[in-house]
Amino acid sequence: MDNLLENDIEYTSSKGHINEVNESVFYEPKTGKQQQSTLLEEDGLHKLIGEPVEAVLQMYGEPSRVDLSAYDYNWWIYPTENSYVQIGIEDDHVVTVYFIGEDVLTPLFYIGQPYEEINATFAFQEQVSFNVKSNSYQFNLSEEELTTRPLLKIDHVFIQLYFDTFTNKLSGIRYLDGNTLVKHRPYSVVYRGELIEASPLSGTEWRQVEKGISLQILDITNEIRKRHQLNKLEWDDDTSIVAFHHSEDMRINEYFSHTSPSHGELKDRLKKQGVFYQLAGENIAAKYVDAIAVVEGWLNSEGHRVNLLHEDFTHIGVGVYERYYTQNFITPW
Repeated sequence: MDNLLENDIEYTSSKGHINEVNESVFYEPKTGKQQQSTLLEEDGLHKLIGEPVEAVLQMYGEPSRVDLSAYDYNWWIYPTENSYVQIGIEDDHVVTVYFIGEDVLTPLFYIGQPYEEINATFAFQEQVSFNVKSNSYQFNLSEEELTTRPLLKIDHVFIQLYFDTFTNKLSGIRYLDGNTLVKHRPYSVVYRGELIEASPLSGTEWRQVEKGISLQILDITNEIRKRHQLNKLEWDDDTSIVAFHHSEDMRINEYFSHTSPSHGELKDRLKKQGVFYQLAGENIAAKYVDAIAVVEGWLNSEGHRVNLLHEDFTHIGVGVYERYYTQNFITPW
């Protein structure tokens, strides 16, 4: 008998709530015990923020591929045996860095570090206020966000820490400059002045972004599986076609479900594409900022985590349409 495992998550606050204010209502949080700019003086990936591309090339060489993002920068992708790094380049300068894995240079944190240990040092705050040029912003984090992905500001660098809430350990780290953080808008925001936004994408550009996100989801998923001593999932083209069409269908027809009104359940969609399997599973998501946010989000949802870390799956197909995401896992006959 075919086995299906289906899970969904709609992340409705990926862009947060937006409030424009004319008066000064910004909360100035107390600084954590050691949250000084001196912490950034040691060598590490955080020092790439604001640096020219030459610094990246000197540290890592040419990327294995370059993916267009939805936020005005290109992702330079650097997979290695023990780590995975994405470096965002805009106007020939680094604006963001994400990494997951073991073999990465960072003096501030390490993957697998306990939540309590980092919080004791930095004292995570519910409000983070800052200026970009003449504009003022305050991000307001919910209790859940403070637990799963707190935000730190140290000197000119912003740090999103992604935690695995099942182990309460650090899963991934993202560094950003203020301009890029505002474009992402990953938390509810109050602002005064201009709300900086990414340039609109054409249809052709969206297809390029979607392709890159799909590959990043594959990469990050396999890094997480490696952490749990699980086999690497192989890409399957036909399963990816099924996944893409489901994401496209959800977006165009404005629904969010494993069951398509037109194309049925996962088993129906796989059968139509000629995909034969012993075991299959599906994760879906909507409205996340990007591949990083969606995979780290799936990791913290029990049902999605089962699929991500299922030891019997061998192949994967990923399909993205704008901000709708589908991840199909299979074990072929």
